[in-house]
Amino acid sequence: MSGKRLAVLGAGAIGSNVGADLTRAGHDVTIIDQWPAQVEAMKVEGLCIQMPDEELRIPVRALHLCDLASANLEFDIVFLAVKSNDDRWCAEFIRPYLKADGVLVGTQNGMNDDTLASILGRDRVVGCAMELSAEIFTPGLVKRNTTRKTTWFAVGELDGFYTPRVKEIQSLLAHVGRCDVTNNIYGVKWTKLIANTMTMGPFGLLGLGNSEAASLPGMFDISVKLGRESLAVGAALGYRVEPIFGLRADEFAGSSDENLVTAMKTLLGHVSRGRTAPIHDHIKGRTSEMEFIPGVVARKGRELGIPTPCNEAVVEIDRKINQGQLKMDRSNFELLQERIRSAG
Repeated sequence: MSGKRLAVLGAGAIGSNVGADLTRAGHDVTIIDQWPAQVEAMKVEGLCIQMPDEELRIPVRALHLCDLASANLEFDIVFLAVKSNDDRWCAEFIRPYLKADGVLVGTQNGMNDDTLASILGRDRVVGCAMELSAEIFTPGLVKRNTTRKTTWFAVGELDGFYTPRVKEIQSLLAHVGRCDVTNNIYGVKWTKLIANTMTMGPFGLLGLGNSEAASLPGMFDISVKLGRESLAVGAALGYRVEPIFGLRADEFAGSSDENLVTAMKTLLGHVSRGRTAPIHDHIKGRTSEMEFIPGVVARKGRELGIPTPCNEAVVEIDRKINQGQLKMDRSNFELLQERIRSAG
């Protein structure tokens, strides 16, 4: 084992899986979370991870946020697994417990690395893109929809260099799923964001399972329009689109539209069993993180003068769900179609 002291900050569906697999592999792992019932369940019963091909029950070391002040711990590597809404305060929270040469890895959706770097320093942040589909509603019990074979990570230094620490992080995350090292982490993360705007964005308004939402008449065309907008904004920002989800370069060498569809269909092939993350947030009465996914496309599009009416429509409807003005419902698909049509 590496001999490093690891922390997973955030024990929702993603963090629980990362923490359980790293613990199972024999690493020194502390899981820290803000949900009291989840921490208590982990302390008493450990974690139960139900996967399509196996069930894992493993004791874990778990702490409440308030426990850390007296735990006398410093960490070499912290995997941050919270929603993008929470990454700023969580980075400030963990900073005193990160060793001087320690590193934080943002195992999150969205483009949060520059925010994390502004708090911790660019030399203490390693970028990560990921696909791990899982759900948690009962403390201590996680339903994982992607197997280790279909779970995917890519990690990379923000400056693009290959370093020993990024290879070490790759070896750690290889216990959870396939993990690639990239010299273009911003491009990889934006490519994943494009795929999320095509799926997570519209699906999260409806409350339907991924496969049911994807099969709605007209959804495919809307997804492609969302992807085109996201691709255009990313290109204007200077991001180079990359093969993701373990795809080879030759599988990602078609036209822009073909690559968008390849990424979307590959993602759906991994997550067809589940429901996308904003649905979980809305069910739990929490604000979704759509402001950090299609919302980023819409904001950057406005700054750059690039029209993003489809992403704007997704963000507007999601915001109304967050504010209680709309219910998450299948009927929101007609509303989305109407908003996109009216935008021309």
